[in-house]
Amino acid sequence: MDARVGILSDIRCELGEGPTYDPATDTLWWFDITGRRLLEHPLPGGRTKIHELPLMASALAFTASGEHVLATEHGIQLRDASTGKLTMRIPIEADRPETRSNDARVHQSGAFWIGTMAKDGKAPVGAIHHVLEGKVTTLLTGITIPNSICFSPRGDIAYYADTRRNLLFRVACDPATGLPSGEPSVLLDHQRKQGGLDGSICDADGIIWNARWGAGRLDAYAPDGSHIRSIALPARQTSCPAFLGRAADRIAVTSATQGMDEAMRAAEPDSGKTFLVELPVRGRHEPHVRI
Repeated sequence: MDARVGILSDIRCELGEGPTYDPATDTLWWFDITGRRLLEHPLPGGRTKIHELPLMASALAFTASGEHVLATEHGIQLRDASTGKLTMRIPIEADRPETRSNDARVHQSGAFWIGTMAKDGKAPVGAIHHVLEGKVTTLLTGITIPNSICFSPRGDIAYYADTRRNLLFRVACDPATGLPSGEPSVLLDHQRKQGGLDGSICDADGIIWNARWGAGRLDAYAPDGSHIRSIALPARQTSCPAFLGRAADRIAVTSATQGMDEAMRAAEPDSGKTFLVELPVRGRHEPHVRI
């Protein structure tokens, strides 16, 4: 069946990233990382609200009590939903001004996997950290741009990518803790294909949905890494998907204008906007985080 693609929000982000849907409030949240903004879009048909931030943040999770938990350039901060006030909870690389948070996702155990990277996106100084009940465990280092963090339906497999290397990895996990129980292996080698592996989500059938940066595509891959389908989007720099709606049966995809000059932005007027992809999908809502 053909997918229908529309614009969910026409606000253009320099680096739209980290979309997360909250089923408790029927609201999609996402970030403009370098623009230091948090965007809020109530469904259905609400107007997007912009919350200015004092620092770069890239991902949002929710506790069981509804608290906002942000992955930021200094670590995990709590956000008061009514006032927007941020409170530092768990420092992560807070002593490294050259790095910031990037892609992040909550494992079924409640653990928060958070990727970090150099702010210029060039040096392989990034890492992926595992945070559970106040404890930070560094899982991987030497990553340039960590992306595609997501988990299989049973929580026994974690996926992640290094966009600069254009490789998607899989690693066995303990479903109870979200900690790796094996060594990573390459699931998908995308090095000779157009665009880069950016953010991903994994649906209830184990299908991995990946936003392909530089190619304007949302791609679907089977658990064995085989390609299932591609959906064209009206912005080349698509960055991250999220399941959307009470039934998690739609997909929102963020995009970016980063690195585009005025002529390029004019030629691609939908760049930086957030899109809605409607197609039959058995998505999943994000688990509650346990920090």
